[in-house]
Amino acid sequence: MMAHAYTPGLKVTSRTHIRKIRRLPLPGETLVEKGAQVKGDDIVARTAVPGNVQTVNVAGLLGIPPEDVPNLMIKKVGDPVKKDEVIARSKGLFGLFKSEVRSPVDGTVESISPVTGQVILREPPQPVQIDAYIDGIVDEIIPREGVVVANDVSLIQGIFGVGGETRGILKRIADAPDEIVPAEKIGPDCQNRILIAGSLITYEVIEKALQFGARAIVGGGIEDSTLRRFLGYDIGVAITGSEKKGLTIIVTEGFGTMRMAKRTFELLSTLEGKMASVNGATQIRAGVIRPEVIVPCTDSSGEAKPSQAEGGLALGMLVRIIRQPHFGKIGKVIALPVELQTIETEAKVRVLEVELENGEHIVLPRANVEIIEE
Repeated sequence: MMAHAYTPGLKVTSRTHIRKIRRLPLPGETLVEKGAQVKGDDIVARTAVPGNVQTVNVAGLLGIPPEDVPNLMIKKVGDPVKKDEVIARSKGLFGLFKSEVRSPVDGTVESISPVTGQVILREPPQPVQIDAYIDGIVDEIIPREGVVVANDVSLIQGIFGVGGETRGILKRIADAPDEIVPAEKIGPDCQNRILIAGSLITYEVIEKALQFGARAIVGGGIEDSTLRRFLGYDIGVAITGSEKKGLTIIVTEGFGTMRMAKRTFELLSTLEGKMASVNGATQIRAGVIRPEVIVPCTDSSGEAKPSQAEGGLALGMLVRIIRQPHFGKIGKVIALPVELQTIETEAKVRVLEVELENGEHIVLPRANVEIIEE
């Protein structure tokens, strides 16, 4: 039972099988068949969101009783109208001094009330369509709702992100995982690219990335003040991903100057030049959502690895330390003592011994690590 207390942490894997649900916000129609091969930017389902309602007080504008409104309407229920088109006209006095009411929007006449004297206009429906997001096979059709797209991919999850889904070619701008990339490294060749930084993502780098039209930046860490300056507000505990700032940011390690994990940097580097799908959406409460970088595997060799964490911690597993003083460091499990040990707080807990990337051995509570899935 104890083993299942340890849930997997960030996935950093060169090959895994994923299924992405692509669902419409309202019932609509699917545009692809089960088994179809799709690209990430292919539209797989679409619908239309009803337009906004505009209420026009025709009785008040014409200075007439509400019950007279239906007889003075030029446009009837169901008729299309253009903005500034006359929809109602009074008879005037002896045929003179006629008053008119014009439509404030393009749309359709939805209702005419002889009780309130108001006319309701409905603006045109807004088309909504969803793409496949990743290259892959349509694995399942969800009738009138969407599809499930599946593929074997390289997957890198981050610890925090902002900004929604985007796609672009991966471009490495850092020479090492601990490099704080200077803004001068970003130029016209970064347009429509997913930039792989090293350590800290600075505000100057974000500004340059926006200036030259980059799609996203993936880096080890970011200062809270930089994020606030970029967004214009403090991040709360709600889900992120809906920010419309023109740039998606994914942080792989945490807040502050944090070196990107060597394994993460090396995997991203090997994927340079390939098309990636990225999403900064993050939720750290119930139903955890991780920001992600996804690159489809182009070769058919090798099998997607199942989750290694289903049985809990094991010798040789890679783990990330999620509490101070070693927060963000990555190491390999080299011992899992069965007996409880007393820690600084005098509590008795199960511990593990980890060998860090620099060769240092440390002992810490098992609750202080998360498993990195390979």
